[in-house]
Amino acid sequence: MAKTLGALITALCLAFSAAAAQTTSQTKKSIRPAWSELTPAQQKILSPLAPGWNKMDNARRKKWLQIAERYPRMKPQEQQRLQKRMQAWAKLTPGERRAAREKYQRLQRLTPAKRREVTTQWRNYQRSLAAHPDISPSDAPPPPEPVESDAGSPAPGTPAPPAQ
Repeated sequence: MAKTLGALITALCLAFSAAAAQTTSQTKKSIRPAWSELTPAQQKILSPLAPGWNKMDNARRKKWLQIAERYPRMKPQEQQRLQKRMQAWAKLTPGERRAAREKYQRLQRLTPAKRREVTTQWRNYQRSLAAHPDISPSDAPPPPEPVESDAGSPAPGTPAPPAQ
């Protein structure tokens, strides 16, 4: 009985160590494509993202590659806007990026009417900045926060609770 139990324990240890080794080798696989595997055209388009490319997860890389694929068909103004936005995105900290993604997801959950309201507020905010060229955007008050339309949400114009 003791020999059988010992053999069983040994077999289980070997099986678990083999499974762990396989899992470890799978997690060490690099996410493709690496920056060096991109075409020169892709590297040029996505150049603002180069420093963080190899740290990006696979889903994000695929999204950026899809954008790079559409890039040549964009108008020059759209290309410039994309480049500026990529540069701004690359400068954000991981926490700022996460907050931006969360804000985007909150906006997507709004009703169409509420989304139009937020868009109008944003345009008014942009006009107010343009009307005062002596004020830097960093000195201006923050843009309005989107307000969710469910019953537990704050009333329009109520400041959002501080992030914790």
